[in-house]
Amino acid sequence: MKTLLDGVIQASCHLRLLQLQTPPLRSESPVGRPRVLVNCVGQGRFLTVVPLSRPLLAAFATIAAMIKCFNSIKIVIIRGMTTTAPSTPGVQLLEVSPEYAGQRIDNFLLARLKGVPKTLIYRILRKGEVRVNKGRIKPEYKLQAGDIVRVPPVRVPERDEPVPLAQGLLQRLEASIVYEDKALIVINKPAGIAVHGGSGLNYGVIEAFRQLRPDAKELELVHRLDRDTSGLLMIAKKRSMLRHLHAALRGDGVDKRYMALVRGNWATSIKQVRAALGKSNLRSGERMVEVDEEEGKESVTVFKVLRRFGDFATLIEAKPITGRTHQIRVHTLHAGHCIAGDTKYGDDGFSKEIRDLGGKRLFLHAYMLTVPLPEGGELKLQAPVDEMWAKTVERLSAPI
Repeated sequence: MKTLLDGVIQASCHLRLLQLQTPPLRSESPVGRPRVLVNCVGQGRFLTVVPLSRPLLAAFATIAAMIKCFNSIKIVIIRGMTTTAPSTPGVQLLEVSPEYAGQRIDNFLLARLKGVPKTLIYRILRKGEVRVNKGRIKPEYKLQAGDIVRVPPVRVPERDEPVPLAQGLLQRLEASIVYEDKALIVINKPAGIAVHGGSGLNYGVIEAFRQLRPDAKELELVHRLDRDTSGLLMIAKKRSMLRHLHAALRGDGVDKRYMALVRGNWATSIKQVRAALGKSNLRSGERMVEVDEEEGKESVTVFKVLRRFGDFATLIEAKPITGRTHQIRVHTLHAGHCIAGDTKYGDDGFSKEIRDLGGKRLFLHAYMLTVPLPEGGELKLQAPVDEMWAKTVERLSAPI
């Protein structure tokens, strides 16, 4: 087989030599005369052949037929001018079908431009290279059925099959499922696992479940939890369920409750924190959220005391009315009671004391969830804390 392939390459090179000896076409030569482009992938170069005579073209076609089973040789016969294939796809015009109505444009692009860095997708959105119905849009724009999305040429890297994730991780996430039906999965996400890949991570919960449920082609996160936050996380298996839950989240149909262990003795009078939140970037590039009453977005969290540990710590329930990034973590800090184990907004001294008790994690857990179902009724779920959390609280309760 190798001898035959070498012979073909030599023959191709010989044809190239013959064409060099052929006088150039006169100006009256027909434009449509065949030209041949031979892509010798195995040789790492292109061999271009100028217009050929009919006998020479027939000879070349015979050789090509002999080796058409070899993927390393690609023959392209072109009428007229010879061109090379572009390295990136051209402009795409995509019509939005009804099942994608309501999806944000950034998520729409992320799902279709697999392998393209998220930073690049937001850059082409910011620069106006992505258009909807010929107009510029923001990343948070919600698509409508019938919208025409213009996607500029973007180099999409060729990707092999996803690298199989460790069986231990897959088994851990499979065991974390607290509810599953034909349209929805709800898990008790362990602390320390990101919900999706990115920022140096090759995988997250959604990538793992796409391997665990390969037949579910429309798996998407309904919402997010911070990497270090544990608790109830919804994954839609169908677009119809995703749209239904997004609509419920925009209204007041979803009730999410968190538990948090905070520093100090939380005052009973603090039942609600209403403080606008804005994002800022530090010089290090780290993103922070802070109270910003002038330019921030309205944010409200309702609180309730669950258990006190003297003046040292309090276990509280937090119910976010709005859904801002890091909302509970920043609102507890604003109230004067940061969360244990919070490396971004917490108190190092308090967190160290909790670590000494065995609590080596962020003490924020999404423990209760109530959602309306499309066919009517409600789904009510609770998720227990992990063993580390439970043992730490038990040690806090022990008499000194």
